[in-house]
Amino acid sequence: CFFTFSARLEDLRVKLENEGLVNISYVVVNHQGTYSQRKLHLLKESVSEYITVYQQDEQQPDVWTTLNGSKDDFLIYDRCGRLVYHLGLPYSFLSFPYVEESIKIAYCENKCGNCSYTEPNIDGICKNITEEADEKLAEVEPTPTGQHSHPHHHSLPRRQHHH
Repeated sequence: CFFTFSARLEDLRVKLENEGLVNISYVVVNHQGTYSQRKLHLLKESVSEYITVYQQDEQQPDVWTTLNGSKDDFLIYDRCGRLVYHLGLPYSFLSFPYVEESIKIAYCENKCGNCSYTEPNIDGICKNITEEADEKLAEVEPTPTGQHSHPHHHSLPRRQHHH
């Protein structure tokens, strides 16, 4: 199962990089159990060198417990290290758009004003991302036909704020 996950994560990483979203850190946290530790080499081989695999020590407190999450969750942090999104199942499936959209929002959001960690030319990249999102939303908007219809918007799950 982690081969499919790691391939999709790598595809997402490449896609975002090709869109101009650079200097994003990706970390996969391996479970601390004995079985997962034995399979660590397979996990490391299934991801590129651009994705870090972190192996928990059996004696340390479980990372997922510490972060109030579980093994299939995605935690999206901004450039200042603040947790912006915590996505659990089913929102963490990479076949859905939630992880990608969460990364884009965290990347483009500029909550604190001027930031030395902001990439140059981010405004143009983020403007393109916003325009593409608006176009996708317009595509799913129903056209009035005189009948009642309900649009199906794909929105992100409720945002988790942690300070």
